[in-house]
Amino acid sequence: MNEQGLINRNMARIIAEQGHQDLLMVVDAGFAIPSGVEVIDLSLRKNKPMVIEVLAELRKFYSVEKLIIAQQTKDKNPTLYKNMSNVWENIKVEVVEHADLKEIGKSVKAVIRTGDFTAYGNVILVSGAGDRWFYEN
Repeated sequence: MNEQGLINRNMARIIAEQGHQDLLMVVDAGFAIPSGVEVIDLSLRKNKPMVIEVLAELRKFYSVEKLIIAQQTKDKNPTLYKNMSNVWENIKVEVVEHADLKEIGKSVKAVIRTGDFTAYGNVILVSGAGDRWFYEN
């Protein structure tokens, strides 16, 4: 039995299956998840867990090179936008319209659904080579 690290078996499996530039989405409680996309539902109750809590935990185990966040998040919930943008250090943030985020969401490998009731609390993580990789030259 796994008693350390990322103990949610489905999240651990999804992270292990991610390759360079694969997409993983963490969403609020109300996001319309596309049909056919695997869902890991972590929602317990209103605002448990929050998107930012899930991102903070994923950061420990998952290398990300870019975030994709809706312009509406930046406009309507600037604190959430700032907090999501700062979970990974020195990371590129691409800002798109919410409709475009939903369209990109159709091609993610999985969606992690939270209990977060913060409007536009959705982010796409683009997996990347983290600081564990080395270059000879």
